[in-house]
Amino acid sequence: MITVPNSSAPHATLVIVSGMSGSGKSVALKTFEDLGYYCVDNLPAELLPQFVRSATGDGSTAAKLAVGIDVRNSHNDLSSLPSWLSAVGALGLDPKLIYFESRDDILLKRYADTRRRHPLSQLGLSLADAIALERQVLKPLRQLADIVLDTSDLNVHQMRRHVITEFGLGDDGSVSLLFESFAYRRGVPADADFVFDARCLPNPHWDPTLRPLSGRDAAVTAYLDAQPDVTAFASQVGQFLDTWLPRMHADTSRSYITVAFGCTGGRHRSVYLAEHMAARARQSGWDEVAVHHRELD
Repeated sequence: MITVPNSSAPHATLVIVSGMSGSGKSVALKTFEDLGYYCVDNLPAELLPQFVRSATGDGSTAAKLAVGIDVRNSHNDLSSLPSWLSAVGALGLDPKLIYFESRDDILLKRYADTRRRHPLSQLGLSLADAIALERQVLKPLRQLADIVLDTSDLNVHQMRRHVITEFGLGDDGSVSLLFESFAYRRGVPADADFVFDARCLPNPHWDPTLRPLSGRDAAVTAYLDAQPDVTAFASQVGQFLDTWLPRMHADTSRSYITVAFGCTGGRHRSVYLAEHMAARARQSGWDEVAVHHRELD
């Protein structure tokens, strides 16, 4: 079993995700959820203290909370956000506000690609005017932000990785683990700390019934679970990680570690192993565990 590094007693954590519509807030909240945070999107700002009291009401000091607050709130609520943050601070938390933004041309392109409606389109504004008004309304929140992240040049995968590596925690001595799958034909992830090659294992791709599926599907999992080579590979990799993940954290003070599994197509064997090792780490007591499938997500 992986031994989780000792750290000081954890405290309740509150992250507020805000910023421009289309800049990656939903991706960030989903990633925080993967990291074990209790996430609520579009919470009225005035309910923030009440939400924190409710979420920490059982006396748990290890609660991890992430809340989305943006232009969908009433403008009066947004202008009063400093007061609500102070009320949260009085409850013993030190809330962090992360503000996501992108250039106007990028936001216009993202809305054109997804065909989503802008939250302010109900006012009868053109998309460009809605973006301009939103930027003006949210200006006070940007000024309050602890971190401002421009996602103009980031894709969805890079946004997720940025949240995991930069905001996943680490300030309290804990470590975030990212288990990633990838296809070798598209290259090895540049920031992987450990890379394991699964191309030597039996490949579900050659079974026509399994080919359309992925390593997250029960049929593929059952197939790979039944392969002795896969079982041996997973066991030996698990024993390696048991030994070296805690030592790497202790010796380098890293707040995040990425373990990558590669196969030919990045759909079956590597996905299965990333999911398997992530579940194993969670069962062993690691608090911050996320999974990213580069060729699927």
